[in-house]
Parts: sequence; structure tokens; C-alpha cells
Amino acid sequence: MPAPRERVVAYTDGACRGNPGPGGWGVLLRDGTREKELSGSDPATTNNRMELLAVIRALESLPAPSDVRLHSDSRYVIDGMTRWLSGWRAKGWKTADKKPVKNRDLWELLAAAAARHAVTWIWVEGHAGDPGNERADALANAAIDARP
Repeated sequence: MPAPRERVVAYTDGACRGNPGPGGWGVLLRDGTREKELSGSDPATTNNRMELLAVIRALESLPAPSDVRLHSDSRYVIDGMTRWLSGWRAKGWKTADKKPVKNRDLWELLAAAAARHAVTWIWVEGHAGDPGNERADALANAAIDARP
């Protein structure tokens, strides 16, 4: 009998000062009573890349396959994973209007990271008082501020 999966709640967010510009990503992970925060930055990036990277880092940080309730305020991430990804793959990484998928490198990393887990994708409204989303946003912005 397989071992029971960990149940993890993840909040992720990306931020960018200018688009493109310096960016940051933040993650808040909760597993029962334990919490873990992750963050990072990039000197020249876009908001969408930071949103994707936050989710990638959240899922990659989990040591074992887990049941993950992943909260993001990015429709780009949520719709990409729940609506668009299979079509992009089937069309050779082209959009519906036959253009190359932007950020393909990160979408491929995200798809691989998500495949290890049972992920429930949950959209939350950004800057609307959700404590987990607000914390992930603060981590992303702090990562930008901490850049030399």
C-alpha cells in the first residue's frame, strides 16, 4: 500500500517593478501547523515569469509527492495549467493563433513539477485581503527590495 501523501497548502505570487524590470517571487507553504517561506528575485524579468517561477519553486521544494492546494492570483498560471497546457503541447507549443507559447521554458518546468503531485489549482483575487496571498506578495516584493 502506498504511503499517504502529504497535504500541503501553497500560496504563490510574483512581482515586477516595470514589466520587464527587476522581479521577485514568493511562496508560503503550509503543512498542518508548519509553515515555510521561499523567495527569490531576478534583475530583468516579467511579472508572468515571476508568477510561473513561484509555482515551480513551490512544487519543486516538496520532498515527496503531495496533495497540493495551490493558490495563485495569476489567471495566466491557473488558466495555463487547467485550460491551455494540453492544447499547447498538442499543437507543438503554439497558441490558438499559431504563435509560439511565451515562457515555454518555464511552462515545461512547471508541467514537470506539477506531474509529481496531485494539484488543485485555486485562483484568488490579488490584493483583496487573503492572508496567504498577501504574505506571498510581501515575500516577492521583499525579494526585489533585497537585490543589491
